Amino acid sequence: MRNKLSWFAVPYVVWMALFVVIPILIMVVYAFTTQAFEGTLDNFAQMGLYTTVFVRSFRLAFLATLICLLIGYPVSYWMANEGPAFQRVAMALIMLPMWMNFLLRTYSWMSILENNGLLNQLFRAIGLLDLLGVDHIQMIRTSGAVVLGMVYNYLPFMILPIYSVIVKLDHSLLEAARDLGADSAGVFRKVILPLSLPGVLSGVTMVFVPSVSTFAISRLLGGGAQLMLGDLVEQQFLGGAYNPHLGAAVSLVMMVVVVVCMVIMNRFGEGEEQAVML
Repeated sequence: MRNKLSWFAVPYVVWMALFVVIPILIMVVYAFTTQAFEGTLDNFAQMGLYTTVFVRSFRLAFLATLICLLIGYPVSYWMANEGPAFQRVAMALIMLPMWMNFLLRTYSWMSILENNGLLNQLFRAIGLLDLLGVDHIQMIRTSGAVVLGMVYNYLPFMILPIYSVIVKLDHSLLEAARDLGADSAGVFRKVILPLSLPGVLSGVTMVFVPSVSTFAISRLLGGGAQLMLGDLVEQQFLGGAYNPHLGAAVSLVMMVVVVVCMVIMNRFGEGEEQAVML
């Protein structure tokens, strides 16, 4: 019976081989070869020219992830402690923007942040621009606009994993902690926070990975002035600086760095869970 059930995994294995394993192998081959497909490490040596892009990408992705965590955890905790009716409404409101196309959501922020956008028109109407002595406040084509776009688009991916973990916590553990003399802050610090760490790690992963590799947000809200790794890879494959071998090398390094970060965070999470059990 077990052997028969294993056949149901064949479509999944085939799918993963065709669309995950084989593309990664192709990327590895391109990364370590020249245009004539001769072995080389020059593609990795050239990445030194783009150190600023790497630093900017990880810095903005880290900042966006941190902001999402600072906003998402309190929201998740608040939702988990409310009634079922409130939770359903809150979940619908969180999911509602995701029903709209990703690019449309980003274009809407362009209309809000541009020099003659909704915010600058509001500031002009209330006299703030005259008070500052400027025609407009520069918000578009800045690092702040890129981070704002990341937070807006990826915040639900931080809230949902954390909420799903907190709402399923065993309330008997919380009651036991209170019976043993812990106050509300102690219960949160010693019970709720450690037990919710798997949700936090999942949320961090789901926000950090797309943030560090984004290109649509940085292009639209950064206006090309905030070049990130996703933009660099796209340029190598589709732009005027066509060099898929360099693009593959950048993608490979980015993937390795992200995997290393995820492994470190998972090890940290395992250590916290073991501490709680002790």
